Amino acid sequence: MNRRSISLFSGAMGLDLGLIQAGIDIEIGQDYDPVCIKTMLANGYKAICGDIRTLPASQILEQVNMKKGEAFLVCGGPPCQPFSTAGKRLGFNDPRGSLFKDFIRVIDEAKPRFFVMENVKGLMSSLLIDENGHKTDTKILDIILDVLDKLNYRIVYGLLDSVNYGVPQFRERFVVIGSRDNEKIFLPSPTHFHIHQNVNYRWRTLGSAIKDLEDKVDECAMFSEERLQYLRLVPEGGNWRNLPSDLLFKAMGGAYKSGGGKVGFYRRLSYEQPSPTLVTSPIQKATMMCHPIQDRPLSIAEYARIQQFPDNWEFAGTISDKYRQIGNAVPVGLAKSIGETLVAVANGEQEVVVKRMRGTGIHNKIQNAMIVGGANI
Repeated sequence: MNRRSISLFSGAMGLDLGLIQAGIDIEIGQDYDPVCIKTMLANGYKAICGDIRTLPASQILEQVNMKKGEAFLVCGGPPCQPFSTAGKRLGFNDPRGSLFKDFIRVIDEAKPRFFVMENVKGLMSSLLIDENGHKTDTKILDIILDVLDKLNYRIVYGLLDSVNYGVPQFRERFVVIGSRDNEKIFLPSPTHFHIHQNVNYRWRTLGSAIKDLEDKVDECAMFSEERLQYLRLVPEGGNWRNLPSDLLFKAMGGAYKSGGGKVGFYRRLSYEQPSPTLVTSPIQKATMMCHPIQDRPLSIAEYARIQQFPDNWEFAGTISDKYRQIGNAVPVGLAKSIGETLVAVANGEQEVVVKRMRGTGIHNKIQNAMIVGGANI
């Protein structure tokens, strides 16, 4: 079966690697960032460097000898900063937000059988900003869905938490899946659970992913000595709240009286839990990613393990570039589940057809529990 596919906004190829593991062939990647292009090329993949706003689909198709309608999939995650809950959330008023329209344009021009678009959780609640910089009542998501509707693809969308798909990390991503041929698509069902009788199906912990790397530190950022003096006082799994009360104001500075939980301040991770969402730098004051038992941030190798990149995956650029590429990536395990969903649909194997659901409704209760768990919105 033809599964030749195209990746846009490919970054370090986290999404692509998961799709490849599911049996989908990524023929070419694309990115505007030359460092990401170098990463793709260093690992043996074909890539095109260019601004998607000036890149016609025909040019991408020509690179891999495909015609309109032949691609199995077009996938990608247009830059997420405009919709991040950590940013100013300017939405479509940020130039990067408009890249959604160009992603959709390529889909319309290439007409793949499926498309996958992923983004940050913040997209679901972002509001359009008017020309005066004021929030309107218009949701960015409604605009996106309206544009997608004009493609005449059948779509499903929702919020997926990577920890439910075998990833040792809490990381929520907004995902849209589209089918050109009106196939019965769905969001992937969870494969791992908070509570399960079989250890192989429970959430994966940070320790299970990185504990063997703790004494093999190669590339790693450094905390300043000022921050280390406080981090040394924080136990595994703790944060600023574990500091002595007489040091709190000095350690936190102006953030001490600000609102919010501030959970990332002086945060030391726990081996016994999944990792928090990886950020693009582990040493920023509000989003520290300190090793569970060592007085240092997570290393590049540990970052890559948490995102499930192969140990031999090469990341181009400086240490800062590498943290950024890995921190922006889609976890490989989540991407693999999405890919397996597409392959199952394409093969017509996504469900067992039965005449009726026997029993007392227990099947629906299990499905509803999975929905509440964050798998399908």
